[in-house]
Amino acid sequence: MAAKPSPAPIGTVLSIDLGRTSTKACVNRNPDQVVLIPANVAHLTVEQVRRGGFESQPTDPLLDLWLEFQGSGFAIGQLGADFGADLGIGQSKVEDALVKVLTCVGYFNLKDKISVVLGLPYYSQEQFDREKEQITSLLKSPHVMSYRGELTTIEIERVWVMPEGYGSLIWCEAQEKKAASPSFPQLSVAVVDIGHQTTDFLMVDRFRFARGASKSEPFAMSQFYEQVAAQIAGADSQSLSLIEAVHRPEGERFFRPRGATKPTNLDDILPSLRRSFAQELSTRFVNWLPERVTDVVVSGGGGEFFWNELRPLFKDAQLKGHLAKPSRKANALGQCIYGETQMAVMNQKMAVAK
Repeated sequence: MAAKPSPAPIGTVLSIDLGRTSTKACVNRNPDQVVLIPANVAHLTVEQVRRGGFESQPTDPLLDLWLEFQGSGFAIGQLGADFGADLGIGQSKVEDALVKVLTCVGYFNLKDKISVVLGLPYYSQEQFDREKEQITSLLKSPHVMSYRGELTTIEIERVWVMPEGYGSLIWCEAQEKKAASPSFPQLSVAVVDIGHQTTDFLMVDRFRFARGASKSEPFAMSQFYEQVAAQIAGADSQSLSLIEAVHRPEGERFFRPRGATKPTNLDDILPSLRRSFAQELSTRFVNWLPERVTDVVVSGGGGEFFWNELRPLFKDAQLKGHLAKPSRKANALGQCIYGETQMAVMNQKMAVAK
């Protein structure tokens, strides 16, 4: 009989970036080990998800993610999309958050007690506090589920929630320093995290989060995908294939919507849409930009996508721009560092108390 994977050690930190395109998750600070799971979640019956049990183990888990929890079935990621689930544009990220967290728990084969750190949009302090309380109460307790047919028990002991985008700043500061590297704890930094559902504008003074000067705006890549889809007959702006095609290198951006006989070359329509969208992003950024900012950290899939359009703006404003790399994974990686630091502090206090 083959040996089962050994359970993760007590004290494991699971970092999750609840992106609207994909959930990014990791249990360490290695960028190559960050998993990206499409954000689609289909709510099914237990009988519906169990029908895939015969093929679950040999296949790539990222193409066949399903679980049973509290008498309901869920198909996640590409499998969820196959069952008709969209990306949930406009929903609160608290919705389906527990299912996405449990999916990551199963994927990483986590057992026993863990801590979770994640981010939420910062529309206002009131909404952030309310959603933080909601997601903490959902997560913080023991949970029993069946992940791809295997019974799993997990206890989430601690939940840390930070504004989306803040993890990218932590990640940038944690990189190996060179002579010209900025010292972010000494600077007034604007973090611009361009995601799928929101663009997060965070003001951070010497690593102090400036609540009154920070905000998330519901203007982000979802609107850009809508503009792209509007140029293609039969295209769906939430199609995973369309989103993937938009981010491919020039010369490889072909997309064929369902029902079409020939693919569309997105290189014919992207440049003009990209310029106009970047102009709108720039206008919103300038209108928000606090006067004391000297450096700008750009992150998110949209941040990398529009980096070349944003750089001249930073230069004209005499701001130093920094692209978080890898841009899509930076939030999850920075959040993981935060969680590791918190755990180290707690373990140190416990050692002193003994």
